[in-house]
Amino acid sequence: MGMVETARDWTVERWRELPADGNRYELVDGELLVTPSPALPHQLASFELARLIADYVERFRVGLTVIAPADVHYDDRTVVEPDIFVAPPLEGRRPRSYADLDGLLLAVEVISPSSARADRITKRRLYQRQRVPEYWIVDLDARLVERWRPDDDRPELLSERLDWQPAPQHPPLSVSLSAYFRKVLRD
Repeated sequence: MGMVETARDWTVERWRELPADGNRYELVDGELLVTPSPALPHQLASFELARLIADYVERFRVGLTVIAPADVHYDDRTVVEPDIFVAPPLEGRRPRSYADLDGLLLAVEVISPSSARADRITKRRLYQRQRVPEYWIVDLDARLVERWRPDDDRPELLSERLDWQPAPQHPPLSVSLSAYFRKVLRD
């Protein structure tokens, strides 16, 4: 895979004109981020984690789990496509359209060589600025998850267990990361 290509001064209006060519196009503060379609291990990791998150979110009715491709619009110069995200309920019900989204409870990126810089720096800063309570970066090569919160200067590095508790009245989702990485990477 190649490196992320960037270009500045893009708008969502101009972004909408880009071709459906298999690349992922995102904007952060007018900067165009272009990455190729994800590889199979990336997709397997995203699917497995999304399944775990979605089961939890549905059981406790804490929102809606969405997997890429799905756009999150912040303004006329920022639209991103997290691999997985969880949106909170609106007035006790699931959002019915992307326009109904009112912030995120969680954003997740499974990094690839082509997306690592954008995921760890550009998008991380965006999610922190937008006050997304948790942003996870899944690193398949290192077999760990970097957990970022809005005021963090450094990530929490998790390699054994990942606990997520979006609502204090519910028990946390607990993911054995060693079992998750074994299942995804088949070793």
